[in-house]
Amino acid sequence: MKVKKRRKNTRYRGSQTHFRGHRKRTRGSGNQGGVGMAGTGKRADQKKTLVIKLYGNAYFGKDKTLRRGSVAPRLEAINLKDISERLDSLVKQGKAKESKGAYELNFEGYKILGEGELKQKLVIKASAASKSAIEKIKKAGGSIEVKEVEEKIKEQKAGDKESKEE
Repeated sequence: MKVKKRRKNTRYRGSQTHFRGHRKRTRGSGNQGGVGMAGTGKRADQKKTLVIKLYGNAYFGKDKTLRRGSVAPRLEAINLKDISERLDSLVKQGKAKESKGAYELNFEGYKILGEGELKQKLVIKASAASKSAIEKIKKAGGSIEVKEVEEKIKEQKAGDKESKEE
């Protein structure tokens, strides 16, 4: 009966490859996928466990959403024609109020487009509006309070004045 079994690593002595196939295979960093964070890409397996421990799954992906930061909210568009046709239902929904011969509308999160004609006097709060919509609302005797468009128009007017002065 054999009492002491020979250890396997002693059998590697004198062997060039230590029974791992080709000599180059485990020579140095050649099997590690490079130095540092090399080999940590989306389809790589060399250092995936390291990356997942450090960064989680948010590290992977080449989608723009990972790189650009916060995304501006996309505005829904609504035409003046649709607003004038649906005034009664908008009052019931609570998006519109009738006061002083005009309708006050709250369309934050919407962009007002100028398609259609207006017969009613409207006072609108919106996130954005086209130039034609602003003109038509003012022509009908109403007013519009817009955050983005007003700032852009002021910038354009300032730019126009500067270019005329030169």
